[in-house]
Amino acid sequence: MTTIRMDKWLWAARFFKTRSLAATACDRGRIQSNGQPAKPARDVRAGDMLQIRNEGGDFQVEVVAVSEMRGPAAVAQTLYRETETSRALRMKLAEERKTMPHFEALREGKPSKRDRRELDKLRGRV
Repeated sequence: MTTIRMDKWLWAARFFKTRSLAATACDRGRIQSNGQPAKPARDVRAGDMLQIRNEGGDFQVEVVAVSEMRGPAAVAQTLYRETETSRALRMKLAEERKTMPHFEALREGKPSKRDRRELDKLRGRV
């Protein structure tokens, strides 16, 4: 096998959890193959350069092998080789996310008596 559909390869390489999510990403323009927007049915060959944007970050990868079967993550990682610039950029963004302050989720409804006291302290009322 020398070629495979784009959505199947993205699913087999574990960039997306389902083929339909991979196809949707292609339709929305989040996948580029050799600098061109890729449709779900576009053929992927070994040697193609892909740019993939998903929840995990932005990946720039070279296709090393093609496979229709989704296997373990260790096997899926052998299907592609990520460029050094892509890996460095993702690591840098991950470090920036870690250093950002985390805010707790806003509570729904009215503040409790304890929350109201803390708000009053912050506002300098008490």
